[in-house]
Amino acid sequence: MSKDITKLGLVPTLQRIIKTGALGSEVTVSGWVRSVRVQKRIAFAEVSDGSTPRGIQIIMDDPHMAAGLTTGCSVEIKGLLAESPGRGQSKEIQAKNISIIGGSDPETYPLQKKHHSMEFLREIGYLRPRSQTIGAVARLRSHAEMGLHRFFHENEFVRVHTPAITANDCEGGGETFQLTTPGSESTDSVSDFFGKRVNLTVSGQLHLEIYNNAFKRVYNFNQAFRAEPSQTGRHLSEFWMVEAECAFVHNLDPLLGLVEQMVQSTTRYLLDNAGDELGFFAQKNEALALLVQRVASSEPFARITYTEAIDILQKADALQKFVFRPRWGQDLQSEHERYLATKHFNCPVFVTDYPAEIKPFYMLPNTDGKTVACMDLLVPGPCELLGGSLREHDFERISHKIRSLGIEEGSLDWYTSLRKYGSVPHGGFGMGFERYIQMVTGLESVRDIIPFPRHAGRCLY
Repeated sequence: MSKDITKLGLVPTLQRIIKTGALGSEVTVSGWVRSVRVQKRIAFAEVSDGSTPRGIQIIMDDPHMAAGLTTGCSVEIKGLLAESPGRGQSKEIQAKNISIIGGSDPETYPLQKKHHSMEFLREIGYLRPRSQTIGAVARLRSHAEMGLHRFFHENEFVRVHTPAITANDCEGGGETFQLTTPGSESTDSVSDFFGKRVNLTVSGQLHLEIYNNAFKRVYNFNQAFRAEPSQTGRHLSEFWMVEAECAFVHNLDPLLGLVEQMVQSTTRYLLDNAGDELGFFAQKNEALALLVQRVASSEPFARITYTEAIDILQKADALQKFVFRPRWGQDLQSEHERYLATKHFNCPVFVTDYPAEIKPFYMLPNTDGKTVACMDLLVPGPCELLGGSLREHDFERISHKIRSLGIEEGSLDWYTSLRKYGSVPHGGFGMGFERYIQMVTGLESVRDIIPFPRHAGRCLY
């Protein structure tokens, strides 16, 4: 944080005033009024500027100073910084002068000082950043992104800006948004502009692998898009991904260690820099507080194979009966992941070596001929936090795999050709950024974690 923000010509935030302002000094604060309370001989207001969870209390010895103050209006207040006797706040301001910058109609302003459901806040998305919950989420997102960038920078990763527009479908699921140009006469969603079918990316992995053939360690922090019609709180049509690729990786262990340290380091960064925000979400959730502490510790995450996971789940199924019976060869369902992470281990757990038939074409086969060298990290809350694998680095094998899947001939020649010119064993992973924030906040829906949620049937603003 800059030691002298005034050199930028910007007004100080409440966070800076509260942390560094001397008691008895004259200060000027600006922000938005959260609440106003007028009594016979005194008046109070809470003002917030988004930099702190609670805002700051304004004391008006003359209640007439509160004239015109309404919830939601913007103000500039000059006064003396004083020690606060109130619980949950260290300082307050004894107002000397109040200027209303922008008025707010108290009869129609939808954010009152009471509990609002997350569903209600989604309906007023243009104002919901002023709520305590969404404000805390926004600050956590900012700090978490900084923590991730710091981790990768300190470990000599090069950031790559992978494209949003692409001609491939990395996951092969077909759930892509295809692009067309205005006035196009094409009927098969082929873009006349590019001369071929193009879509919004679902992952930057394949493009990262290009740079991983020149740099040992690369990563991105990009938006991704998925045309999935699901209406659950676990899915979005637009979201953010953190993806990384590492060259000269011969087995899963270094990849598991990298993921473990990334998650631990980022969570420690949050505890050091956004402890108030984490505390806001954990104040009535002891399990969440313990989870954050566990994730931030240096204690290793649990590790099991897919086969071991199926064995655990089948034994559990005899007692509690899952909706979907766990069977070898089928993907794990959300209820299975939740049981493993929340009940059986009660901590983050890596599940490795899934059957090849249920995983993408680019994953490296294991020597057993049935499974691939891959991993998912399951955590309490969002369940699957991230997934990754070693990548197939042999030209002949990956070319045969692509042909056997019926992928459009020639569409991935550039990808297979990487295996012809100095190919090396390599691997990587992708983490849903919203799911990480979901883990540390305990919020049920990712729609309350991303600033502007887009999903099937919903695209406001």
